[in-house]
Amino acid sequence: MKSSNANAVYIIAEAGVNHNGERDLAFALVDAAAAAGADAVKFQTFDAARLASKAAPKASYQKQSTDASESQLAMLKKLELPRDWHYELQAYARSKGIEFLSTAFDTGSLAFLCEMNLPFFKVPSGELTNGPLLWQFAHTGKPLVLSTGMATMSEVEQGLAIVAHALSSSTEPADMDEVWKSWGNPDNRQRLQGHVTLLHCTSQYPTPPHEVNLRAMDTLKAFGLAVGYSDHTEGCLIPAAAVARGATVIEKHFTLDRSMPGPDHKASLEPEELSLMVAQIRALELALGDPCKAPQASEWDTRKAARQQVVAAREIAANSVIVRDDLTTARSGSGLPPTALWELVGSTSRRAFATGEIIEK
Repeated sequence: MKSSNANAVYIIAEAGVNHNGERDLAFALVDAAAAAGADAVKFQTFDAARLASKAAPKASYQKQSTDASESQLAMLKKLELPRDWHYELQAYARSKGIEFLSTAFDTGSLAFLCEMNLPFFKVPSGELTNGPLLWQFAHTGKPLVLSTGMATMSEVEQGLAIVAHALSSSTEPADMDEVWKSWGNPDNRQRLQGHVTLLHCTSQYPTPPHEVNLRAMDTLKAFGLAVGYSDHTEGCLIPAAAVARGATVIEKHFTLDRSMPGPDHKASLEPEELSLMVAQIRALELALGDPCKAPQASEWDTRKAARQQVVAAREIAANSVIVRDDLTTARSGSGLPPTALWELVGSTSRRAFATGEIIEK
């Protein structure tokens, strides 16, 4: 994945299912993402009947934002993104200077997205432990962004082991023993470098601040891979904080109107907020700078004006032995640095100095 700046954070504006099954709304979401300056706008591609059974319950947050008596299957059916919209949305997004992405939730949807030649695939948190589907994702050869919401470190490692197997084998594994044997080969683990990005995530909509746990990003870095953050909090603070902790990818849900019906609108930014988040991240990137600690170009004038130098605290006669009380420091614009004061004590003055005059050796 590439931003206009190779070192910039890649910002994914997650439209998800916030199109509510309305074509015009889907295109309007592309407009909003492009106007905000995001690198990509991402939707979700799934066959509701294959994704959820009739008996599948809704999550608590879904019950709160949709009809609680409605099944998860019925809800998802209304939120499917029709296949024929995909190519139209992709072309429209590119005309707006933004990349079109979509996440697959089943093998049929993944096969369809493969035909669209997307730049990479995002694996949702719920599918991190879905070994067969994860293997298919990885076997496409596309770069992967793996979201880790709800996961333990052992589950993340298992997911990475499955990806490594898929990148090094032409056939699915017979069992997990085969996967772990593959994981033991350093050459197979090396295949993940530059190919997989891990996203820290908390799968709650919205996520309360005390459950964000951004320090887990540092733990994920133990795998030696790029780490980013998929955010479900309210507002823009946490994504910016994630960038400050080294996130290379930020994913954030957005909507045209948080009051719309649907499971994800409440935890989404509205267009003005999305624009603000992107602007804050870009400003933060500039502020992060580089690790070198040195005066900046704009500081040199201030440095000259603000730094003090050694001056005479009182009149000093020529050829006299300088004592501590003869010396002090003041802003003079030039002269000896304050640390030279100690070296001057006990020396002989080469000439007479007036009070406040710059001292030379």
